[in-house]
Amino acid sequence: MLQQFNQLMDYIEENLTEEISGKDISKIVGLSDYHFKRMFSYMARMSLNEYIKNRRLSVANVELINGAKVTDIAYKYGYQSLEGFSRSFREWSGFLPSEVIKNKIQKSFPKFSFFIDIRGGISMEFKIEEKSKFNIIGVSRRVPIQFEGENHSIVELAQSITEQQRNKMHQIANLHPHQVLNVSYDFDDGFLEEKGYLTHMIGFATTKENEYDDLEQLSIEESLWAIFPNQGPFPVTLQATTAQIYSQWLPSSGYEIADMPAISFTNHTGNYENVYSEIWMPVKKVGAKLE
Repeated sequence: MLQQFNQLMDYIEENLTEEISGKDISKIVGLSDYHFKRMFSYMARMSLNEYIKNRRLSVANVELINGAKVTDIAYKYGYQSLEGFSRSFREWSGFLPSEVIKNKIQKSFPKFSFFIDIRGGISMEFKIEEKSKFNIIGVSRRVPIQFEGENHSIVELAQSITEQQRNKMHQIANLHPHQVLNVSYDFDDGFLEEKGYLTHMIGFATTKENEYDDLEQLSIEESLWAIFPNQGPFPVTLQATTAQIYSQWLPSSGYEIADMPAISFTNHTGNYENVYSEIWMPVKKVGAKLE
């Protein structure tokens, strides 16, 4: 996986003046555009779009010092106007392009290289489990993408579930863990900037088909799942574990994320300081193809 990341960094470097599409990214890294970008954001602590923008402005800075015209540089790196480039450059460097040319001011943003940094003291408990095809039956809503803290739109979705709907979901549930699952999928492209929306479903796992008009069904194909138990303050521990999965476990695990919804469940006991949760990540062996 790290090899593919570094190949993409090389590709970006060779194409800083060109449009870099999600299809290009997926072809190089062997992951869906969404899953790669999510993994990148956790590892690099910035979005891929932000990285590309910073690299373009860093190279533009060098070219301005070497005598290039501001107008030429602006259009070369994809800006539609001189004003747009100047504003973006000042936000990045703290200086206008004209000041850089006059005073030879340089700010750099080096190309990224990915490698495994082996450190002690961090251990992740997980198990790999194969699950047959199953359904999740419940309710869903498009909600804002949010990395940290309580997502109030998801809370509102949970509160909107009627007693009648809740009883129906309990009756149809016949699979582990026999409790509420949270399922996230269909993310907008703005995931990396914490913008846009995703579809969030609250429901129960079952082998049955949905027969109710006021509930929805999401079918989950047969897959391997990496299951990560975690316990501590909610939702901080759950979110921190997700970040660790993407930034520490995945790069050296021999697995990659399959293009399927991510699932979690939480045992709410009223004590938010010590909550047990599980994160289910759909995975496949690196290089393997899903049927």
